[in-house]
Amino acid sequence: MTGRLGVRRGFTAGLAATAAMTASYGIERRLRHSGGGPLDYDDSTVPSHAAMVVLGIHRLDRRRQRQLGFLVHWGYGSAMGWVRTLLGDRMPPAAADGLYWAGLMAMAGTLFPLLGDTPPPWRWKPDVLATSLFQHGVYAVVAGAVSDRLR
Repeated sequence: MTGRLGVRRGFTAGLAATAAMTASYGIERRLRHSGGGPLDYDDSTVPSHAAMVVLGIHRLDRRRQRQLGFLVHWGYGSAMGWVRTLLGDRMPPAAADGLYWAGLMAMAGTLFPLLGDTPPPWRWKPDVLATSLFQHGVYAVVAGAVSDRLR
């Protein structure tokens, strides 16, 4: 179902997945005792910097950049649930989850170097790469579970 109900289901799945990913970052931060610094590029100012490039914004103060980062995190994260809903309506759940996770990683590995001024993924620190792989996995599994349950 790709109509209005599919969009709502996808947005709800994306919202739940974004909430789960946010909570998972908090848990990982406590377990790793990271001192409050970013755990990976999604957990930093990179997404807001990428949005600034796309929007043609050259400079924001810290407060506005945090606000933009919040909007990107929750808006983009919620909207991307729709893609998992589309995949889940066309293939078995495990295949949809795997393809969705791979697509999320491909986007992060492509968009962050192009728009966010990060190194390419093969030059990311091992802990940054591991966190990114894990956190996107959390996001993909929760988005899939919620979307499939709401179907």
